[in-house]
Amino acid sequence: MRVLLTGAFGNVGTSTLEALMERGHTVRCFDLETKPNREAAQRLARRYGDRVEFAWGDLRRPEDVAAAVEGQDVVIHLAFIIPKLSRTGIESEEQPDLAREVNVGGTMNLLAAMKAQPRPPRILFASSYHVFGRTQDQPPPRRPSDPVRPIEHYSLHKITCEEMVKASGLEWAILRLSAVLPLAIQLDPAMFDVPLNNRMEFVHTRDVGVAFANAVTCEEVWGKVLLIGGGPRCQLYYRDIVRGILEAMGIGMLPEEAFTTVPFPTDWVDSTESQRLLQYQQHDFDDYVREMVALLGFRRHLIRWFRPFVRHALLQRSPYWRARKVGRGKVALQPGG
Repeated sequence: MRVLLTGAFGNVGTSTLEALMERGHTVRCFDLETKPNREAAQRLARRYGDRVEFAWGDLRRPEDVAAAVEGQDVVIHLAFIIPKLSRTGIESEEQPDLAREVNVGGTMNLLAAMKAQPRPPRILFASSYHVFGRTQDQPPPRRPSDPVRPIEHYSLHKITCEEMVKASGLEWAILRLSAVLPLAIQLDPAMFDVPLNNRMEFVHTRDVGVAFANAVTCEEVWGKVLLIGGGPRCQLYYRDIVRGILEAMGIGMLPEEAFTTVPFPTDWVDSTESQRLLQYQQHDFDDYVREMVALLGFRRHLIRWFRPFVRHALLQRSPYWRARKVGRGKVALQPGG
């Protein structure tokens, strides 16, 4: 089957491409022509030959999108400006207008190009469980039928695109993804923006790739909204995720005061239906931690040697830690304090 994969060189895109290749599909990768993407494309071309092709372009340019869509059977639409750790260097909450141009305007261009084809392809749209908003006051799990209450530009863009996809007249399926952590050594200040007692469902990036690849040929998915999570073994609290990663890296758990107390839009999900249809849950969080340790290699020993300095540098990146330190200093300066 001929599959167009937008955002092919991102976290989920890389995993999805690998899974599609394993299943014998021919994949056209659509992404921005950057130096890292071009180098990745060269490696893929050597590995897969003419089973993979590349259509460089920008979702905001209708002519780029029209050329990419031509002759495809299925479109997997992953390309989106996200809140943090974006490969584009643009963050949806910092540049919401630009993000909307790419996310909503780009999806609009994609749907129009698909509808203009003599045989319009089907679309698999990647959404997020962020669309449910803050749900820590509700009993889990979240289900596809739950109301959506976006609190970010990103999740509002996702909901807008979901509605556009449903109203397009195309055959569609929507996969709302849980927390898909990249297989990369990245400790971003955004790590402090989630309370440690927040429920969060992890799903391995490779399992997400399998879910999309299996959805391409699953007749039962069309017209459905599915929640993609790691399953009961991956239903964790955020402190479990942070502790697991930091201890595996040799840094050790950080103080609770370094993290926000404002609930974050993540939760546990009911993935029973998606797992029944797509059979993708093969890894858990422990697998991810082992892979991260392997990625670190000898650097893990360096981190252990310089552990106090690494911990100090990380804590200085937390606005909550800095604010509380300032607050404690003010209290100490009060008369009789």
